[in-house]
Amino acid sequence: MFFNFLDELRAAGISASLKEHLILLEALEKDVIERDPEEFYYLTRAIFVKDEGLLDRFDQVFAKVFKGILTSYSENNADIPEEWLKAVAEKYLTAEEMEAIKALGSWEEIMETLKKRLEEQQKRHEGGSKWIGTKGTSPYGNSGYNPEGVRIGGESKHKRAVKVWDKREFQNLDNTKELGTRNIKIALRRLRKFAREGALDELDISGTIDGTARKGWLDIQMRAERRNAVKLLLFLDVGGSMDPHIKLCEELFSAATSEFKNLEFFYFHNCLYEGVWKDNRRRFSERTPTWDVLHKFPHDYKAVFVGDAAMSPYEISHPGGSVEHFNEEAGTVWMHRVTTTYPAAVWLNPTPEQHWGYSQSTKLIKELMNDRMYPLTLAGLDDAMRTLTRKS
Repeated sequence: MFFNFLDELRAAGISASLKEHLILLEALEKDVIERDPEEFYYLTRAIFVKDEGLLDRFDQVFAKVFKGILTSYSENNADIPEEWLKAVAEKYLTAEEMEAIKALGSWEEIMETLKKRLEEQQKRHEGGSKWIGTKGTSPYGNSGYNPEGVRIGGESKHKRAVKVWDKREFQNLDNTKELGTRNIKIALRRLRKFAREGALDELDISGTIDGTARKGWLDIQMRAERRNAVKLLLFLDVGGSMDPHIKLCEELFSAATSEFKNLEFFYFHNCLYEGVWKDNRRRFSERTPTWDVLHKFPHDYKAVFVGDAAMSPYEISHPGGSVEHFNEEAGTVWMHRVTTTYPAAVWLNPTPEQHWGYSQSTKLIKELMNDRMYPLTLAGLDDAMRTLTRKS
């Protein structure tokens, strides 16, 4: 079975070498986990999955190879591996409960009867005493009552089930999926360059040991805290067609704020012009000239634009094209100035990449960004961070 597992993992594009296989066998031999399907799932996942983007594929392979472990009871071809059910019994049932089951027949007979019910049952049942259902007295189902039985799905009510069979839900993580705050943080961590700056407020253990050994008395050495030295300028498009993407942009903003100590952010609408702002409630009364941003923050900052690039092409190409004010210089001029000042610049687009070709404005922005436009997905953000790292 395990060799088949390795073959299926490799076929799915997941690295599965003999080394990982031996680690798995050693872990099982030394009983590092209980004999439980869920713990076995997490053990194999920890051994074979090195990239979170492959978790979805791993789940599919695991479900395929170890058929019946994580599947729903509603499937017509449900197959319950006996060795797994016995392992669960050995872990969760007391000696008294096992005796009670034997009095009803035996563990094997109960499981055999359950299998027959699965094969014979054709529809949903409620309130009965035989079939798998809800709110009845059948030994199989949930939300009812039976002195001893198998709870299938639902939540425990009377704590009397001798076996719980429930569909395990594992969240899919795929590198084509849109991001949550946690995944965004993981992707942003590619953009790291650590340095020790600031006050000497951290104990330098190695330096203290070395100094003490050299001088013959306790020589305490301190050092600055190790921080991410990357400096980031975040430009966020707000309003209009960006409204459906508010939640995703909030998650990105939250993740970036926690990951980068040297972060400055500004809002703009549709295209960058001569002014940006930090408070949308005061975007007309308290604006920051874009020139001031370019002069204040040096070239070693990395610029990240977040927007769907959906607008009239004239908002980019012509003076006076803005929908909110008369811009004396075209958006192309300001975009060129930003990308020239900050060579490490990317654009993150929350619109699915397959739709970009239908928007002329998206094509224009992508050209102005020197083709450094990426979809706001796990894979897209990962590619964007790699690009910014290369431009360092």
